Amino acid sequence: MLNWLPLTEISQLDVIVRLSCEANTPVVCIFKHSTRCAISDMIKNRLERTWKGDALALVYYLDLLKYKSVSDTIAKRFDVIHESPQLLVIKNGECVSHTSHYGIDADFIKEFEQ
Repeated sequence: MLNWLPLTEISQLDVIVRLSCEANTPVVCIFKHSTRCAISDMIKNRLERTWKGDALALVYYLDLLKYKSVSDTIAKRFDVIHESPQLLVIKNGECVSHTSHYGIDADFIKEFEQ
């Protein structure tokens, strides 16, 4: 089961960066979700369905409609173009990869858990 960590404050980005730099944290992800978009809902459900119990990633969930300022800050801080749905992989304080729409699934995250 995927344990979503709510992302609601800009200050949490500092925590995400810090966690991504710790040796015992394999990967930290941010999932940006539009609660008004059917495709975003479908992708969120697919990610939850494909999630394996042995996954080690920390996955933060952002309702980008409710927390638009957080979403805008993510785009600037990690130098990515905003998309929805979107998944960012954060390692060593940087966005090392990101994908959107049908590229989002548990296997994409698993690649970075090594």
